Amino acid sequence: MSQSMLNMYISFGGMVLLFAATGLIILARNKLSGVLRFIVSLTAYVCLIVGAIIIFYIVLSGPTE
Repeated sequence: MSQSMLNMYISFGGMVLLFAATGLIILARNKLSGVLRFIVSLTAYVCLIVGAIIIFYIVLSGPTE
């Protein structure tokens, strides 16, 4: 597998994490309450941070050959 394809799959993983974070935050704010709301929100923010780090890494690593 080439480096370009690997970067593409890694970036897809980052985008999935960002979309999951969005869905989990909406779910936590609109449907949940109490401790479950806190746990889902915490999971969403972890997904958001990890997804953002992945996307920043891919963007800043530049083009591949």
